[in-house]
Amino acid sequence: MQYDIRISRRNFILTSATLAGIALAGTSFDLKKKMPPLAFSTLGCPDWEFEKILDFAVSKGYKGIEIRGIKREMDLPKSPVFNTAENRAATISLMKDKGLRFAGLGSSANLHFPEGSEREKSLDEARRFIDLAQQINCPYIRVFPNRFPEGQEKSKTMDLIVDGLLTLGDHAKGSRVTVLMETHGDVVHSEDLELIMQRAKHRQVGLVWDIANMWTVTRESPSQVYARLKNYIRHTHIKDGKFVNGKLQYTLLGRGEVPIGEAIQALANGGYKGFYSFEWEKLWHPEIAEPEVAIGDFPTAIMQYFKNGFAS
Repeated sequence: MQYDIRISRRNFILTSATLAGIALAGTSFDLKKKMPPLAFSTLGCPDWEFEKILDFAVSKGYKGIEIRGIKREMDLPKSPVFNTAENRAATISLMKDKGLRFAGLGSSANLHFPEGSEREKSLDEARRFIDLAQQINCPYIRVFPNRFPEGQEKSKTMDLIVDGLLTLGDHAKGSRVTVLMETHGDVVHSEDLELIMQRAKHRQVGLVWDIANMWTVTRESPSQVYARLKNYIRHTHIKDGKFVNGKLQYTLLGRGEVPIGEAIQALANGGYKGFYSFEWEKLWHPEIAEPEVAIGDFPTAIMQYFKNGFAS
């Protein structure tokens, strides 16, 4: 009988350990299920070959790539990665083989210009990006609003931005591409953004919410911004920074002052399903950390927010 009791205790210990292991594994599995699809912008690795970009993404657990220039070629339809039907087919095949998706194409189109050559140049660029996005099965292109120029009535500029979005939305009609306006430049106050989006009502028009672009200027609460703009947000740009002597300096995620946790909580609890795309502006700020460091750090850094209960 004593022997049977020892076996029973041993079985109890083994069973308890097994159940604990299953519980831990379940927790890990649940966390992975809750983790959002991560992407990064190629703005952060301006000198990398396309295949290196993809290989690095796979090695760090990314699911998407947001294309903002390749090898410093910002006019993407001209890039050797996309400039012929044969090259586009090879690129699509490579993305599929790596298990990656295009998160978006970042154009340089600005919609605040008055009628004239600059405006036509921007609209033409955006149209070409829409056509490319359709050809490579990319869901979004990004455009800028972008400024409220001195000497031009703000209401006139708002009209121009709205008209540009509707014009581009119509160009995308019949495709699977949506034109997204980034919260950028002078157009970062939620009141202005909401008004523009209400007026530019179109099935193929939406927003890129760049949290840092807004907060570092307006200091609006991300949870309040999301509540106001959530119906329009299709994509996000995630980055962090802090002010040093009154000037913004970019930092690795979680090391700055931007309330990223509040924004992520609002997105996750609000049912946002899009990419959380890391935008490391290495091309514009060569002094900041190298892409291997910053892009490599982002998945681990953002996971901490989810582990700490920001997402439910």
